[in-house]
Amino acid sequence: MPRRYDCTDLTDRAHGLREATAAVRRGDLVVLPTDTVYGVGADAFNRRAVGDLLEAKGRGRNMPSPVLVGSPNTLHGLVTGLNERAWELVDAFWPGALTLVARHQPSLTWDLGETRGTVAVRMPLHPIALELLKEFGPMAVSSANLTGHPSPQTCDAAMDMLGDSVAVYLDGGPTADTVPSSIVDITGPVPVLLRAGAVSAEELRKVVPDLETAH
Repeated sequence: MPRRYDCTDLTDRAHGLREATAAVRRGDLVVLPTDTVYGVGADAFNRRAVGDLLEAKGRGRNMPSPVLVGSPNTLHGLVTGLNERAWELVDAFWPGALTLVARHQPSLTWDLGETRGTVAVRMPLHPIALELLKEFGPMAVSSANLTGHPSPQTCDAAMDMLGDSVAVYLDGGPTADTVPSSIVDITGPVPVLLRAGAVSAEELRKVVPDLETAH
């Protein structure tokens, strides 16, 4: 049976974060609140756990899981080829609702799906998510919904969809935003907006004026 913790209660929150960290280390799935919607997470370096995450969502390997990090410094060990404009985006919008698609380090042994050598990475602006990420490390995290269903803004909605496939649910109350993160591809010489979301193209262009939009 999954365990659920009310993270609006300080004691329950501390217990829940300990249990969630232990669950991820065991290779189990956890649900956590972020600054956009609730996410379902697993150890990014555990092939079986990431496979379980995709299976729980009913998602194929052609839709690989993004990775959440607890600090911008974590990027140095995960991705390669970041130019000055990429770091300017990080400085301006992290933590926050901006996902960056970058080339991952060739030495990494993870399997997030069919990534073609890239990874979508974000640092969320949510205290519970950040505490878990700083305690455990990088996690594969995708929206905590069944594929094709709305992304959940409450723990109840996530639990209704994912049920017993998740070991620990961290309930932080309703999420603050209904809009998903914006996604910018920084693998080429010019940043490309792949998905407009919580950070508008206008805001992004204040930092990277040459931002292009994918067609």
